[in-house]
Amino acid sequence: MFDWWFRIKFWKRVVLGFVLGALAGWAFGPKAEVWFGPIGDLYVTLIMMIAVPLVFFAVINAVASLSGQKSIAELAGKTFAWFAITAILAVGVGLLFGWLIKPGSGVGVLQVASDYTPKDVPSALDMLLNLVPSNPFQALAGAATLKLEDGTKVLVPRSGTVLQVIFFAGLVGFAMVKLGERVAGLRKIVGEASDVMIQVTRYVLEFTPFGTFGLIAALVGGYGFEQLRPLLNFVVALYLACAFHIVVVYSCLLLVHGLNPLKFFRGAAPGMEVAFVASSSFAALPISLRCATHNLGVDKDYAAFAVPLGATIKMDGCGAIYPALAAVFISQYAGIDLTLTQYLTIALASVLGSFGTAGVPGTAVIMATVVLSAAGLPLEAIGYLYAIDRVLDMMRTMTNVTGQMLVPVLVAKESGMLDHAIYEAAPTNVGMRQGDLGEGGS
Repeated sequence: MFDWWFRIKFWKRVVLGFVLGALAGWAFGPKAEVWFGPIGDLYVTLIMMIAVPLVFFAVINAVASLSGQKSIAELAGKTFAWFAITAILAVGVGLLFGWLIKPGSGVGVLQVASDYTPKDVPSALDMLLNLVPSNPFQALAGAATLKLEDGTKVLVPRSGTVLQVIFFAGLVGFAMVKLGERVAGLRKIVGEASDVMIQVTRYVLEFTPFGTFGLIAALVGGYGFEQLRPLLNFVVALYLACAFHIVVVYSCLLLVHGLNPLKFFRGAAPGMEVAFVASSSFAALPISLRCATHNLGVDKDYAAFAVPLGATIKMDGCGAIYPALAAVFISQYAGIDLTLTQYLTIALASVLGSFGTAGVPGTAVIMATVVLSAAGLPLEAIGYLYAIDRVLDMMRTMTNVTGQMLVPVLVAKESGMLDHAIYEAAPTNVGMRQGDLGEGGS
């Protein structure tokens, strides 16, 4: 009965949901948030539901499998190196477009967003200690402890637990390698559990067009153009900078590795679309992982390690382009001439800070705070940009996720772990496949 729907390419269904959502938001205005917003919320909740167990079983299975093929240390070293290289390039792009467009010049008096609250920047030691979960089951549940004013500790949900899950899953995987044949049965069970989560992911991803419709309808209906007007130049500058980084910088890196950029973007498109709509690397993680293996030919065991890691620390949009551009904007708005030392400080703080704020909710605002503080610029000015942060976050996150898929492709190419036949072939449906719904399925 649904065969006609599943015959439509996945990316076309997502685009259709986007277009219809934008039209619904425009037609119904603020009511769209009430009527269609819950559809988008349900989609994000479904993604959150599968992300942690998917990562947990995939990382254990990957560590147990990779140990017999490639040096995990070597692969990790190459992955981190490319994370840093692309972050440096992203900072340069952010500064370049700040100089060219001058988004902070000629802007009238701005007001701090009414819902803006200053962010506490965690110390490097706190972030390092946070890698190790005090309770792995708590990390798997995506929860943390919060101390109330009366001293009572309560459990609260948070998004900064993926690194803890990766850490614990990695230890379990190494332990299974050490124990060898004594845990052969457990290794088989973990592999089967990973396959089950991949299948569940296929089912959930089929809801993406409807989730896209709900999220975009709520955004368009609830967002007035008046909020964007004073800072339109900054929005344009950020979108152009991110687009340049994705299209030009990433394409050059692919060409240097002998890979066709068009093939990459065609295979990565579903992950990019979900990232743009959901504005969350964590929400896009299941589909970006699926794209890396299913469409781009990255070895599934390496991808299971690299893509979740990238989803927490690989932030070219939020951690590099945005803080650099925001620093230039605020210096221009405040009439402060940045020195060469300040520019270098902005670049260094952006690159290092993107790793240091891994997994912290509100990464972009945290990163901008770190960079402004390092460069000696007024911190409260971030409140000017907070009112339009949702619109900015769409493009920032798409840039993040594109880079999170790009780096595994580059490293896989260098390490002989890229299936060129899959990379060169036309991408197929990243959701359900023939037979998943029985005889009438797609």
